[in-house]
Amino acid sequence: MVDVPGFDIRFSTFEDGLALEKWLDSPGMLHWFPMSAGKELQESIQNWIGFSRFNASLTAVAGGTPCGIGTLFLMPYQKVAHECLFKLIVDPARQRQGIGRSLMENLMHLAKNRFQLEFMHTDVVEGNPILHLLEGLGFYQVLKQDKFFKDDGRYFARHLVECDLRNWRPHGK
Repeated sequence: MVDVPGFDIRFSTFEDGLALEKWLDSPGMLHWFPMSAGKELQESIQNWIGFSRFNASLTAVAGGTPCGIGTLFLMPYQKVAHECLFKLIVDPARQRQGIGRSLMENLMHLAKNRFQLEFMHTDVVEGNPILHLLEGLGFYQVLKQDKFFKDDGRYFARHLVECDLRNWRPHGK
């Protein structure tokens, strides 16, 4: 349950890319994502928010201001169109308020019901607290790869987690 005044979830727009850039550029936030600052970050933001043109991206808002974004990176090839990668971010100032869970549940519903996806997956950097949230929503680890990410000269493992949406039901239903 989200206890945030004026909370809602809507389809993302290209303008939400400004909030996405601000959050990713927050101190320490890029550690949890595969891209680096500069050109990589700018290209990643364009790619991430670009899926809004397909209504495959959701933005959480509080009082009309974006506070989180979750995006389905839809696959363009028929043989793998039953699955997708996703990314999720919550404004660092709004974390631990239930926004990420609500956004993730809505993203899973969108994946299953609008796009008829069967599986969702993402890479999680070792130590990322989102792993606990995802496990609580039915995600499970399919791969752990040591030394996948390298940040500030240190290596971190990647946890590839996925969820089988075929039997997934929203929490409490």
